Amino acid sequence: MKVKAKIEQGVTYVRILVDHPMETGQRIDTETSELIPAKYIQQLTCEHSGKLVLVAQLGIDVSKNPYLAFSFKGGKKGDSISIRWNDNEGDSLMITETIQ
Repeated sequence: MKVKAKIEQGVTYVRILVDHPMETGQRIDTETSELIPAKYIQQLTCEHSGKLVLVAQLGIDVSKNPYLAFSFKGGKKGDSISIRWNDNEGDSLMITETIQ
């Protein structure tokens, strides 16, 4: 997962690129002719100073390696944000990034 957080005029802009296959469970593997099991991010959150600033509910209709961008007020240069995702198979990843 790649995260960039930048502050401009009191607003923190966050860009996230998640490395995830986002399989729907409806595609067929051309080599085995079997369905590829569903594997998709269910929830992605961003936390700043102990407060949730983003909760995104994702599903099978989101493309591979999703890109998300959002903004929030209240961040300061040097503060940290934590981004976490959880998928339908129980896998998760959390990353902390410093606001530039």
